[in-house]
Amino acid sequence: MAALHHVCTAPIARAALRVRATAISSPPVHLPKSDPRVLLGLSEQDLRQLAVDSGQKSYRGKQIHDLIYKTKSKEIQQFKHLPLAFRDALVRGGWSVGRSPVYRSVTAADGTIKILLKLEDNRLIETVGIPAEDDKGSVRLTACVSSQVGCPLRCSFCATGKGGFSRNLKPHEIVEQVLAIEELFKHRVSNVVFMGMGEPMLNLKSVLEAHRCLNKEVGIGQRMMTISTVGVPNTIKMLASHKLQSTLAVSLHAPNQGLRETIVPSAKSYPLGALMHDCKDYFLQTGRRVTFEYTLLAGINDKAEHALELAELLHSCGRGYHVNLIPYNPIEGSEFRRPYKKVVLAFVEALESRKITVSVRQTRGLDANAACGQLRNEFQKTPLLDLAPIAATDETKLLPV
Repeated sequence: MAALHHVCTAPIARAALRVRATAISSPPVHLPKSDPRVLLGLSEQDLRQLAVDSGQKSYRGKQIHDLIYKTKSKEIQQFKHLPLAFRDALVRGGWSVGRSPVYRSVTAADGTIKILLKLEDNRLIETVGIPAEDDKGSVRLTACVSSQVGCPLRCSFCATGKGGFSRNLKPHEIVEQVLAIEELFKHRVSNVVFMGMGEPMLNLKSVLEAHRCLNKEVGIGQRMMTISTVGVPNTIKMLASHKLQSTLAVSLHAPNQGLRETIVPSAKSYPLGALMHDCKDYFLQTGRRVTFEYTLLAGINDKAEHALELAELLHSCGRGYHVNLIPYNPIEGSEFRRPYKKVVLAFVEALESRKITVSVRQTRGLDANAACGQLRNEFQKTPLLDLAPIAATDETKLLPV
């Protein structure tokens, strides 16, 4: 599918006039590939304008908004509240909802569900739903969403990088992942983390448009969203300029430049000193502390001296940071290993002894190939043939013995 032009910031009135014109003539309009018309991602105001410019009452746009974001209708012909003539005019004008079918789903013993969505060009993307119950019994549902089909950065321990890179996701292809998780769990998504396949900062325009839509249209608070990055020059400054109230999570994985380059090859173009300086400025501009993600790889970066070096690095940057330790999630064919629990605890103790705020991420979905990119790599290295989607929730049907 071609690049998206008519999402939240597009001039909707001009596009809608074409829809009104198609309602007059019976032959369907064949849209140019550069002019897709996708409803998902549009604001209520945009949809009201679309209705008015199509000769309908403004409230019809509000109905479309509710059908997309609340009812989660996937096809225009499911918009039963709309007049048939209006539905037909939208279809003839080349409009679509912009939802993709679930190609595979896998459920882990802890309730984590990973799904593959089959995009219009037969590419597959992963998204994960992670349920958690707090002390009061309330359920929090986190959606981990992808921002690219694959990833070009090829971090040495990451399954997504091993699967290659295809293209950036369009804003509605990011938003639909959250709606798909809500449908699957029959529960509202409370948190969104841009930590799935891809590097969000290499697709920042689409990520920001999706972020706006998830906040304003889906109703997820900015503080409940996290944007992750391994570090792309100049993009943290760009993100800071938007003054979002969301969390920035920087994938650090090493306390010095030399070690980081062996784990994160792209670090060669973004020296650690420059990255930390940009993170410090981000905190000063937004008032939001930065989370530093640190994947613990057995025998590589998990020693006590690494922890002390990390603490020194963070102290040199002032305040406004938090460390999130991630014991390595094993993937097939990787030379890396997950550290023993006592090693993880020793790393935590070393950081805390230097007054560093630290947490250890709870591992979820290990029995469902939950490491980013694993499930997608099982099924796709090239575009799929045009096959009907198959959904399943029993991991024994999907995973190799």
